Amino acid sequence: MKRVHLDHRVHLDHNATTPMRPEVRALFLERLDRLAGNPSSVHRSGREARQWLDEARERIAASLDVHEDEIVFTSGGTESDNLAILGAVRTRSQEEGCLTTAVEHSAVLGAADRLAFEGRPVQRFPVDATASVDTERFAARAREPWVALVSAMAANNEVGTLLPLAEIGAALGRPGTGPNRPGELRPLFHTDAVQALGRIPVRLRAWGVDLASFSAHKIGGPLGVGILYKRKGVALEGLIFGGGQEHGLRPGTENVPAISAAALAVELAVREQADFADRTSALCRSFWEQLQVVVPGVVLHGPPLASPLRLPNTLNLGLPNADGLRVDSRVLVPRLDLEGLEVSAGSACASGSLEPSHVLLAMGLTTERARGGLRVSLGRTSSAEDIHTAVDILGRTFHAPR
Repeated sequence: MKRVHLDHRVHLDHNATTPMRPEVRALFLERLDRLAGNPSSVHRSGREARQWLDEARERIAASLDVHEDEIVFTSGGTESDNLAILGAVRTRSQEEGCLTTAVEHSAVLGAADRLAFEGRPVQRFPVDATASVDTERFAARAREPWVALVSAMAANNEVGTLLPLAEIGAALGRPGTGPNRPGELRPLFHTDAVQALGRIPVRLRAWGVDLASFSAHKIGGPLGVGILYKRKGVALEGLIFGGGQEHGLRPGTENVPAISAAALAVELAVREQADFADRTSALCRSFWEQLQVVVPGVVLHGPPLASPLRLPNTLNLGLPNADGLRVDSRVLVPRLDLEGLEVSAGSACASGSLEPSHVLLAMGLTTERARGGLRVSLGRTSSAEDIHTAVDILGRTFHAPR
């Protein structure tokens, strides 16, 4: 089998990370070279760093249509999820806990598991065959008195399903209303929106969420910068202790050059979202049409390709068994990598796990079928040539002698 030259690799794993945009990298390096002070210092160099930090917060808030005081910088999406979930629920009584879905990112499920370890009630709500929830039943469960916080992801990182956040938010009631307790009467509503930003319109107020998590490196920004939207009036308990940075919720000196670059990445992602969605959805359709020809029997996990309830850039494939052998993505992904195609078996945070995808299992797939899931996710730099090459590699690899 002919191998693709390493200089011509095809990266279709943008849900794991996506290359830093050239203009974002330029700003990052410029600020890195110029930075001379700590943004908490009161001298001139410190004030300049503080100005850059404040500007970044203002630009991100404007892009998300929220107030600058509602933006908290963290180290990534995982920390933003943990700070939102643990930080909110720990302000409540020991009898209150968290309701989430069975298909959340491991950062959310891990935080929920920690709450359960602490003796709080936690439930992973079941999903249907498309990885979505019954809104009415989900909201009814969320209104039970033990639920302090509801966490439902905006866009699934493995199969691309969009949860109906606006419907869930409407069913829960307007922030600050509901039957549960004074001050924050209805349960708090958190969403992991890491995969949503730049791919679908992000409308935090229309969704009715109190907390939302984002990550810069998913949209052409630098690694190591997370963003947490915290609605005014929401009480959080910090996870780490020290100084008063980030409203006292995230002590430690902020990474000003990376945060400045992240702000530019957010602006560009929001501005270009519609074009990104149109282009990547067309490429996904082309990929799917071509792949069905070279790999008969392949199936698509999640909502139908034309559904408005799926990410425009994400496909999760179920490859059929051939020659009496079971397809296992843990074996297939390295084989594709040798041929120059970079895809994944699911979330990058679960890399190396011997367990099948918890998302596919929750959707009702058998363990064997779940082990055969393959995620293809496109980005800003993906091209029609990439799609053609990827289909060719998949066809040749899948039908090659094993």
